[in-house]
Formats: sequence, structure tokens, C-alpha cells
Amino acid sequence: MPAGEQPAPESRVLRGQGALGDWTTDSPGVRRRITVADLPAPYATSSAQNRPHVVKRPDGAWPKAPAGFRVEEFLSGLENPRLIRTAPNGDELFAESAPGRIRVLRLTDGASKPDRSEVFASGLSRPFGIAFYPPGPDPKFVYVGENGSVVRFPYQNGDLKARGSREVIVPDLPSGGLLGGGGGGHWTRDIAFSLDGKKMFVSVGSRTNDHENGGVSEERRADILEYNPDGTGMRFYATGIRNAVGIAVRPATGELWASVNERDGLGDDLVPDYITRVRDGGFYGWPWFYLGPMPDPRHLREHTELKSKVLVPDVLLQSHSASLEMVFYTARQFPAAYSGDVFAAQHGSWNRNRRTGYKVIRVPLKDGIPTGDYEDFLTGFVTAEGAVWGRPVGVAVARDGSLLVTDDGGDRIWRVSYTRN
Repeated sequence: MPAGEQPAPESRVLRGQGALGDWTTDSPGVRRRITVADLPAPYATSSAQNRPHVVKRPDGAWPKAPAGFRVEEFLSGLENPRLIRTAPNGDELFAESAPGRIRVLRLTDGASKPDRSEVFASGLSRPFGIAFYPPGPDPKFVYVGENGSVVRFPYQNGDLKARGSREVIVPDLPSGGLLGGGGGGHWTRDIAFSLDGKKMFVSVGSRTNDHENGGVSEERRADILEYNPDGTGMRFYATGIRNAVGIAVRPATGELWASVNERDGLGDDLVPDYITRVRDGGFYGWPWFYLGPMPDPRHLREHTELKSKVLVPDVLLQSHSASLEMVFYTARQFPAAYSGDVFAAQHGSWNRNRRTGYKVIRVPLKDGIPTGDYEDFLTGFVTAEGAVWGRPVGVAVARDGSLLVTDDGGDRIWRVSYTRN
């Protein structure tokens, strides 16, 4: 079986037009730095319809990680595996969104594959987000973000089946459309709790691309909402975020972070997706502005009073990469340079002539602050001809310190471990 290792690339940072790139420039260790100054004007290129042609994994194709890392197939034969989270006891819970269930995996210490795979809960409406409550070593509930609600199940460490029925906590989230995001807008709903357990954050994506359809309500959408854990006390934590598919609280500080899909239709290199610290009360521009005071040409002279309020995200990603779940690396298996950094899954583009995404990236932090660069970590899911055989969605740090990556293009989970000391 291929190990997924390859020699470390030259130490370099791609900048300017080179940073915008496509899948042919991807390689483990390659860094990119994209700034607002690097971006073209709207409509500099056509707006593509280039949806991926997903194929069976070709013979010899395997994900590629930096030298010293090993990539293994952890589990296959799944159905639409999406977000994954590690339980305090080391079990792995992940959503199979299309069939509407949460599955739980159990590993024996030292094993590279799960010993048990059980359906924890079923009959859900496109589940995605998963969170344990209260935060810490002894949770009492598993919260699940469904398409139009937040529900929870009674839980104790080691449960392979929900020990009680589904309890609705937030009954009235705006609902989305099809699994691909069309027919009613974005449907993923992620959940995170503050470190003290007093607040619950819920991400809700927009219904439209840029609020262009008359009569379509965007109420409580393109936002991160804050609730009490019992579902009361709703307020807007941050607004103007088109689709924060993945949210996470940084363990060292309690800061809320988000992995965000930006809008389409302005050309190959607009608008960059991003990963950022989320400011309480912050406004991120959608749909009238992007990346600070840059006006969307479809909304010129609209809400000009908001122009000076738009925040610039911390790390700009290749446009249309579809950044999904993110996680902070808090274990010790990987080299010390990775400690505290962000890993994020890039599901891959459709609104771009040359593909971007289809990989897992690393966002380095220095003294807890993102540097503005990001690094290719796990690549190789696109053939030389541009056919796609894997689409990363979820990332989780396993109890042994390895990184687990769900792949809904291949219906499997990958495991990346560090083997060279």
C-alpha cells in the first residue's frame, strides 16, 4: 500500500498571481500568501461552470503529505461522510449527511483502523455540526446541527448508541436546499461552545449567492448566531459572513474562528474564501462588500454607510476552494512546529476554469496570530488531467495525535500520522 510520503518541496512562498494558481501548483509544503492587492477587478475572467467530474480512485493514486508523514485509508464504504469530531474519550463521531445519521468509531490504542463502527443516531435532517456539552472531559450531551434545527442527545463517554431520544434545542433555524448548496441555499449548520460552556455558536450560511433574488429572505442567514445552551437568548455574534461552514473555538484563548465560503460569479480569482478570527459584533461585508471596503459590482451604491465597518479576514485562500471544517492541532505526535496551528479541508471549486481546493491546508500561527500564509498539507486528489477522485470535508485530531480527514468524493476517511522522529 502506498505510504503517501514524498520529499519535502523547496521552501518557498507563492505570492501575487502565482499564489492564486490551480491544482497543478499544489504540493505538500508549498506556501501561499494572498493579499487584497493581488486580486483582479471583478469580471477579469469569465464566471465558469466547471463542476468536478468525480471518478473512482485511479490505480496508484494516493493522497500526498509532507516527508515523514504516512497516509493510510482509515475506513471506506461510507455514505457521504462530512464533519468529524473527536469525543473526550477518543471515539470519533461523524455525520453521514445524505442518509441522515451520526456514526461513531472506536479505536484501540495503537491501532490504525477502527475496531467498532456503529450508528449513533439516525433519522436526522442532513446533520452536519457535532459538539459535546459541557466542554471538557465529561460531556452529558451530543449536540447536532441539522438543516433547520439544533438537537441534542443524552450522552456519556463511551456511548456507541444515543442513550435517549432527540431533543430539539433550536427549532427554527433557516433551512437550506440540496446537498450541493442549491435549491434553497446553504444547508450546513456547525456548532461550537465557548470554553466556559455558557454560550453556543451556530453558523448559518446564506440562501443566495449575493442576495440578488427579489423576495428571498436572508433573515438570520450569512451569520454566526449565539445562543444559551438551552436554545434561548439568541443574538447575532457576527454578520455578513456568507457561509461559515466550519467554526471552532481556539483552546488556548477561547477565540471563535471560522472557515468561510465566499461568493461566486465575479471571475476565477474573486472572491477568495478565508479563515479568520471572528470578532464579536463584526461585519464581514456580504453581500454588499468583500475583503474590507471592496464593493460588489452587483450592489454599487447600496448601503454605503457600511463600507467603513467591513473587517478584512486574517487568511485569504484561493478563490472558490470551498473551505469546510477546521480544527486546531492540540496533540503532540506531529513535529513541534505544527502545535496550535489550524488544519482545514478544502472541498474544491466549481466556479473556476482551473480547479482549486481538493486538499487539506495548514494555517500557521505565530504567538497565536495567523501569519497570513497557508500551506498545502494533504494533496493529490486531482489527476493530472483534472479529474477529481477525492473531496476533503472534515478534519479531526485523533486521540493518538494523527489527523483524520473525511472524503465525501471517495466515501472514506483518511488517517495521516507522523512516523519519522
